[in-house]
Amino acid sequence: MTQDLLDVTFAALADPTRRAILARLARGEATVTELAEPFAMSQPAISKHLKVLERAGLVARGRDAQRRPCRLVADPLKNANEWLGGYRRHWDETFSQLDLVLDEEMKHPERRDETD
Repeated sequence: MTQDLLDVTFAALADPTRRAILARLARGEATVTELAEPFAMSQPAISKHLKVLERAGLVARGRDAQRRPCRLVADPLKNANEWLGGYRRHWDETFSQLDLVLDEEMKHPERRDETD
């Protein structure tokens, strides 16, 4: 996984409309018309968002007779999740240490008074 792929993925995910489109596609394929329905924007505007998602590799368009359904491609999300996993481990360790400190303070509140 290269940094460029992560940059493009996170840039695509930075927009709430694009995240909503991905959430909709997680439930199954949809056409541009279907994707545009819940938004107060034109189909061309939705198409621009789809192009950003396609460039990031998050969306693919198929062909079904006259229909061109869009579908979610989850691999870039998996890569982003793996990258974030390193930070998740850091925060898990940090919160575990905080839990130990808080647990100790709850058991021995008199020690807190000594440091004030």
